[in-house]
Amino acid sequence: MNGTERTSHDIVIVGGGAAGISVAASILRRRPRADIAIIEPCQTHYYQPGWTLVGGGVFDLAQTSRPMAEVIPKGARWLWQAASSFQPNQNLVVLNDGRRIAYKVLIAAPGIALDWDAIPGLAETLGRNGVTSNYHRDHAPYTWQLVRQLGDGATALFTQPPMPIKCAGAPQKAMYLSCDHWRRSGVLDGMTVAFHTAGAVLFGVKDYVLALEDYIARYGVHLCLESRLIAVDGPARQATFLDKMADGTAVERTVAFDMLHVCPPQVAPSFIARSPLADAAGFVDVDQETLRHRRFANVFGLGDGCSAPNAKTAAAARKQAPVVALNALAVLDGHDPDAIYDGYGSCPLTVERGRIVLAEFGYGGKLMPSFPRWFIDGTRPSRLSWFLKEKLLPPIYWHAMLKGREWLVAPARRR
Repeated sequence: MNGTERTSHDIVIVGGGAAGISVAASILRRRPRADIAIIEPCQTHYYQPGWTLVGGGVFDLAQTSRPMAEVIPKGARWLWQAASSFQPNQNLVVLNDGRRIAYKVLIAAPGIALDWDAIPGLAETLGRNGVTSNYHRDHAPYTWQLVRQLGDGATALFTQPPMPIKCAGAPQKAMYLSCDHWRRSGVLDGMTVAFHTAGAVLFGVKDYVLALEDYIARYGVHLCLESRLIAVDGPARQATFLDKMADGTAVERTVAFDMLHVCPPQVAPSFIARSPLADAAGFVDVDQETLRHRRFANVFGLGDGCSAPNAKTAAAARKQAPVVALNALAVLDGHDPDAIYDGYGSCPLTVERGRIVLAEFGYGGKLMPSFPRWFIDGTRPSRLSWFLKEKLLPPIYWHAMLKGREWLVAPARRR
């Protein structure tokens, strides 16, 4: 196709991750002959929630990926290219190769960018010198390698940056699964384990904190609140933190390590942040209920790249997809959107191998459990929740969420 050629589709979706594929499938379930194009440059689709279990020795990395061609919904056109800019006043998306794609409705699902370079020394040592991260598919296996190698006398550090990040519980999950392995191996008592989080609390929804604190105590973890990783010296195996003191001052502290698991700072993708679609923080500026853009009535956003103040999880994208599908079709047909997203997100906190604290909540930290409390009490560790995470959620992701099957996610409607 000529680099200046212009093509047109009724609905254009930017992003072929969990959010983009799910909303395309949801639209096609409702309108099988809908004219949809998906702009996505990657040839592989990843089940990212599985990387925590790869780092914990539960999953093999191969279980977490499939060719993109296999997950693009039948009936949608895949534009194998990256978006470079947006011209919403002309209803156009410009691709990296210069093509201009016209739309009647645009759905932006760009995800969130991992900013490895924000921490000096991190990018060049990641994947060696004891520095790892489950947030990158290539390094989750290295996490498990390090966990198996460490023993008596070793120091393991786990970090969490300021929000926003996707799956805010994932940095803790890596730590709990590692500690559980060391406990079972009989070496934990001779180790030093610390969790450094830039936040002032262990978890943002207080109803789940007590159970998590029990495991912090059980594993003997040193909890370092308001402690932010600011530099890494891989060859010297030293990490530098900026700690907030009780009097409000900040002090730098350097700590030696044998293993350092890093959750990187995360930002809006640059092609979104510099576009007319962005809010002040760089994310797609949407109404938190309808997920329609605040300034452009035929634009919607969902997933990790939108501005809605929900937890950035795959479960949130699953709940957002039918909302955007209904509202996008309404706007396409000349009507006002009336489907409402309630902020639902879920974070299965793997506190040990075989038990999970199933955190489910919406806007404002309101608890939103999917199951009655007598069956699964999400505020306490549960074997049933582990079974859900290990055995049920992967096939639900591949065969339900990405296929537009909307079990337990029917959206509310405005009266």
